[in-house]
Amino acid sequence: MYVEPKIAIIGGGSWATALAKILLNNVESINWYLRSSENIEQFKRYRHNPNYLRGVEFDIDQIVFFNDINQIIEDSDVLVLTIPSAFLHDSLKDLTADISNKFIVSAIKGIVPETNQIIATYLKESYKVPYDRIGVIAGPCHAEEVALERLSYLTIACPDIKRARDFASRLECPYIRSHVSDDIFGTEYASVLKNIIAIASGIVHGLRYGDNFQAVLVANAIQEIKRFVDKVHPITRDIKSSAYLGDLLVTAYSQFSRNRTFGAMIGKGYTTRTAQIEMHMVAEGYYATKSIHEINEEFKVKMPICEAVYNILYENVPPSIEIRELTGKLR
Repeated sequence: MYVEPKIAIIGGGSWATALAKILLNNVESINWYLRSSENIEQFKRYRHNPNYLRGVEFDIDQIVFFNDINQIIEDSDVLVLTIPSAFLHDSLKDLTADISNKFIVSAIKGIVPETNQIIATYLKESYKVPYDRIGVIAGPCHAEEVALERLSYLTIACPDIKRARDFASRLECPYIRSHVSDDIFGTEYASVLKNIIAIASGIVHGLRYGDNFQAVLVANAIQEIKRFVDKVHPITRDIKSSAYLGDLLVTAYSQFSRNRTFGAMIGKGYTTRTAQIEMHMVAEGYYATKSIHEINEEFKVKMPICEAVYNILYENVPPSIEIRELTGKLR
């Protein structure tokens, strides 16, 4: 007899909230890990996440909350990770439960800074999770538009296409279309890189460059992404598909893009520290910029946009000077 797998959301941010909303269209209940017991109590009392997407109301009877990560893992079959990559290593430090036999879906668009690894590689090497038990959610999709039930498309990448299709089917609803892919490495690296590009897009916006230059920047950016992902994982892929180009476009242009917002603040003269404090949200691209710079010391891919962002964020080169230099490298 078929038993519906128990799905757990690990994390409490806006994307976690959006995915919970999507999943509850198709499953009777979910498990949900929130680190703070106070947040759990507020969630139960007000029927919405107290910190993110407060307009999304939940049927609390459909949610089993946990604040012990080992307990929720023991009680779940599918783990959907939504913890920002910069905090993943620390968040899992008390993990004693075995996750190698779970199906783990990463909704994290970043690199673990302690190891400079994408999430799939980190899970494989640190927790012995086989690659065919790892899925990756790729956009283009902003949590805020999911909350508004605006039509969005998601790609689930996993070497085991059957597992990808099974999870993708649980995301299908009137406002979500889903597709599958076997390219976990390319989709992960592309989602990391597009956050860096979005910071660049925000910086040039903050410097008052116009739409014409933004278009040139993004056109060069997709070529930069292709060069990098083809170097680190050379397989046949269509870089123009939604999981790659679409995700880049929405992150570079959308008002909901936290990385673009972060970049715009930098372009307007904010320090990185001040921008991070005022945003009250994590811009994954900030941490990814340093990681990709260090990874690329081995691969030596031509990446002028990512290098420009690195110079601005980590070498303290004034944005106006660095972007002026970048303009001469784009075609």
